[in-house]
Amino acid sequence: MNLARRTMNAPALAAVYERVWRPTVFYLATGRTTDADRRFAVESLHLDRSPRVLDIACGPGNFTRFLSEHVPAGGYVTGIDYSPPMLARALADNAGPRTGYIRGDARHLPFADESFDAVCCFGALYLIPDPLIAAREMVRVLAPGGRIAITTSHRPDNPIGELTRVTAAVSGLRMFGGRTFPELFAASGLVDIDQRVHRFFQYVTATRPTAGTAARGADRPAASGRGV
Repeated sequence: MNLARRTMNAPALAAVYERVWRPTVFYLATGRTTDADRRFAVESLHLDRSPRVLDIACGPGNFTRFLSEHVPAGGYVTGIDYSPPMLARALADNAGPRTGYIRGDARHLPFADESFDAVCCFGALYLIPDPLIAAREMVRVLAPGGRIAITTSHRPDNPIGELTRVTAAVSGLRMFGGRTFPELFAASGLVDIDQRVHRFFQYVTATRPTAGTAARGADRPAASGRGV
């Protein structure tokens, strides 16, 4: 286990992640606040019509509980994480009537195909071993018409980007190019692909088409936008 994954499994980090670590580190990396990212999550996942939601690498549940407050009546959000300290903190701080947590591996999700109306992974794919396998698992469990949303690292296509890749690799973090996930989602048959870049992070969303929209969306190019 590399330094980055050891850090995320540390009980000390789980204790301060939600209030200190996440707001500080993500603001430096993206220039965005936690509130802005939460609004992105609600809007991009179409939570008002997504009763079954999966939050992958949910950590201490700071987003999971928030998402559960925006699903329709009878909706439920499942958070899954590999770290016992993070899950213990999630149960202590972010439990709720529409929220549940389980331990599991993002590369082998313990769910049937098409089980969820919305699937997300915020700020974790660069930590997960075999992240592209994990991304394909996200697509596998997404129901037709469902929405997928990720936030993950972004490596600019310039000398600064190469420097960040080398520097991040020392601690075990991956810096992804801008085409990696839009192309993966397109190859997986997703449509309405949108990408926004904020400093060293990319925000990518897509839809799994229903039978009636699959043909229409098959030849639609991935949309890309650059954030501030």
